[in-house]
Amino acid sequence: MNSNDHIQLAAPAGSEEEARTFFNGILGLTEIEKPENLKKRGGVWFQLGDYQIHIGIEEPFSPAKKAHPAFQVREIEALKTHLTDKEYPFVVDDNLPGANRIYVQDPFGNRMEMLEWI
Repeated sequence: MNSNDHIQLAAPAGSEEEARTFFNGILGLTEIEKPENLKKRGGVWFQLGDYQIHIGIEEPFSPAKKAHPAFQVREIEALKTHLTDKEYPFVVDDNLPGANRIYVQDPFGNRMEMLEWI
């Protein structure tokens, strides 16, 4: 894997366990070890297919409420059911023709789009 194949999302200091609970516990992503020389910066990394999601610590922190990554998923209805079962909120958006999509916020308020092309 090329180390450039990642998405960076910001989070407040001390939020690594919350990130693990959401990205691993709710979304089922695999946590991967950060390089030793980067561990002192805090944060946590996850694997999603061929990409990584890097949760980086930013102070002062301000969530990305409009700018967002979009993830193409398979079986979005199963994802909706899973999120509902976990009591994790999402917003359905039917404004994009040909797409079944939702928006989810990570625990820090960063917006993420999940969509399946119909």
